[in-house]
Amino acid sequence: MKLAVIGGGSWGTALSIVLAHRFERVRLWVYENDLAGQMRTARENAVYLPGFRLPETVEVVTELAAAVEGCEIVLGVIPSHYARGIYEKLALAAHPAMLFVSATKGIETGTLLRMSEVIRSVIGLRFPPRVAVLSGPTFAREVARGDPAAVVISSDDTEAAVTIQAAFSSPTLRLYTNSDPVGVEIGAALKNVIAIGAGICHGLGLGGNSMAALVTRGLAEIGRLAVAMGGRPATLAGLAGLGDLVLTCTGDLSRNRTVGIELARGRLLSEIVSSMRMVAEGIQTTFAAGDLARRHRVDMPIVQQMYAILKLGKPPRDAIRELMERTPKAE
Repeated sequence: MKLAVIGGGSWGTALSIVLAHRFERVRLWVYENDLAGQMRTARENAVYLPGFRLPETVEVVTELAAAVEGCEIVLGVIPSHYARGIYEKLALAAHPAMLFVSATKGIETGTLLRMSEVIRSVIGLRFPPRVAVLSGPTFAREVARGDPAAVVISSDDTEAAVTIQAAFSSPTLRLYTNSDPVGVEIGAALKNVIAIGAGICHGLGLGGNSMAALVTRGLAEIGRLAVAMGGRPATLAGLAGLGDLVLTCTGDLSRNRTVGIELARGRLLSEIVSSMRMVAEGIQTTFAAGDLARRHRVDMPIVQQMYAILKLGKPPRDAIRELMERTPKAE
């Protein structure tokens, strides 16, 4: 089989490395022409994932049509705000036999669509696409290094999920199938919002009690929204929910946690974003999550306070105090 990986950031590069030996050929699509040229020459993504060599079977390309030509599986690893435009460009080269796998953890701004829904809305103009979602507790650097990791492959199409499970599984990457893409995608996206809050707690010098409270109550909010949107509670107790949330809230490699730490230190959000090479999806997801909560009439007080911090510049300590002083209630 042949695989196209759409997105040359850290996660796309790591997946290309770990999956290279599973496929006859892997094409890695990179947006930046200069970066693509450097990667072809040095066999390394020195910008987003330095220190890891690209296997010779990974071909770096900059044309979307060339990337997906002849490929049975298209793995999207692109920031959510670019996803629609990129899928629109590759749609003409797509064919009904392809399997589309989304590894993007975000919500589309404005439409509030999950990434699998974006793929269906774009590719579906030509034919009904077969779509699956890949998610779980993973840092790109650790996956590229070969550390054992476990993830979920979720789809309404059981055959598609099983096909991807067989194609991607390796001694260092274990895949579990799941039939709840709603729960998986909501868990994947909203854990980044809570992770910014976790960074704020860390940056303010708060201890383990505060972190445990944030993670637990954050998971409760994510679960309420996921269920209101048609997801299943059990999904949020698994790798795509609790597992990913714990990793992103506690790991030093988390970009979203880093944003929170810098906010706690008094830096402006605009300054933090401009200094980052890679996207912290949790920022835009915070705004989308607030809209989704209102649409589905779900109480999400942590998300509301994160919105006030990121959008309105609310001091983090004020947000924490208001959360703690809310009207008492049962768990």
